[in-house]
Amino acid sequence: MLVLAVGVVALDADVSGAQAAGVGVIATGVLLARGFDGRASLRDSAYALASGACIAGYTLTDSYGLRHAAPVPYLECVLVPTTLVYVAVLAHLRGGTEPIRRAANVRIALAGLCIFGAYALVLAALERAPAAPVAALRETSVVFATAFAALVLGEPAGRRRLAGAVVVAAGITILALA
Repeated sequence: MLVLAVGVVALDADVSGAQAAGVGVIATGVLLARGFDGRASLRDSAYALASGACIAGYTLTDSYGLRHAAPVPYLECVLVPTTLVYVAVLAHLRGGTEPIRRAANVRIALAGLCIFGAYALVLAALERAPAAPVAALRETSVVFATAFAALVLGEPAGRRRLAGAVVVAAGITILALA
């Protein structure tokens, strides 16, 4: 919702009414699936809003950055410098590179490649569609997490979560038809 609001108001993004409706429906479904009981503290709500603002900020930044580079080179330009700084800081905090080498393994490398690939796909979507619908579709991971928790971990899904999943699917349908 923040990407939609900032994109339309401040950045003059071209979002149709149907796309805006789809984003709103997905946001509603995520709230249903995730739960919102109104008992969150002011501090927790501030953290959630700050997190959402960060996600909105980098999503909008990425959508405009893609005007200057294709998704994979753009992602490399964003990730390589930050990775180098992260590893240098981590090595400093851990007393050298040996702890990092010991932690590195094939599973970690595969996870990194999967994350890189997933983000490249998001960037490819941002290259082809307005940022707000892409951002909304990214948040549908809540539905997948709910399904995984119910089907694999045996957690109760509950009517509210199932209703949220259906509402998210409706929002996705609206976006697909927009």
